[in-house]
Amino acid sequence: MAESDRLAGQYFDAAIELLRQARDAEGPAVTAAGRLIADTVEAGGRVFSFGAGHSSLPAQDTVYRAGGLAVMNLLSVPGMVGVDVRPATLGSALERVDGLAAAVLDTSPLRAGDVLVIISLSGRNALPVEMALTARARGIKVVGLTSVAYADATASRHASGTFLKDHCDLVLDSRIPVGDAELRLPGSGTPFAPASTVVTSAIMQAVVATAAGALAERGTEPPLLRSGNVDGGREWNGRVLREYADRIFYQE
Repeated sequence: MAESDRLAGQYFDAAIELLRQARDAEGPAVTAAGRLIADTVEAGGRVFSFGAGHSSLPAQDTVYRAGGLAVMNLLSVPGMVGVDVRPATLGSALERVDGLAAAVLDTSPLRAGDVLVIISLSGRNALPVEMALTARARGIKVVGLTSVAYADATASRHASGTFLKDHCDLVLDSRIPVGDAELRLPGSGTPFAPASTVVTSAIMQAVVATAAGALAERGTEPPLLRSGNVDGGREWNGRVLREYADRIFYQE
């Protein structure tokens, strides 16, 4: 068997091991984050998630999602949502711009008592650091989802010299190795096969599941969405979206 034929299995094994580490080590933090979201929903607050570039994908995956909470919103920053901007490298440049976070929060619906989940693999760039700093200063609870290992292996790109993890009410460590590449092969020149999206998305879904479970345990029906492709799904979702319309910001 050629070495390349083994790579798919090696990638799955690497991703499974990272998921196992996240499950075993981050369980208490995931529970705390889920309960914080449940507390916020019960109190009538809003819940947002933000990520820049590929870190936006796990945030988007929780928004308007079958089986997810209807009250999960995306804090969108033009040019930073995935790689939709051209050239794609502009998104990386914008993440290093000082002052952008405050401008975004100034025009967002976020207010004191709300929850903002900030996703940044490295947590070193100006935007996620300032987003956390500014949000907390405004009384917003911040959950940071990041790889803490970057703080030991890289330098901060924020003037304070700090990282996202330093400005959060709760930190979820994805435990992704620095460089986000799980495989190596002679002749490839550099490691490849990133796993951060797989692991970070799983952590986000675990947090949302915990929040839904906590609400149900407290006697509050969690505002869950159904698939629009099952019978009755659209009607179910219409009811939930109307009931929580004041806390949902992806509708017109």
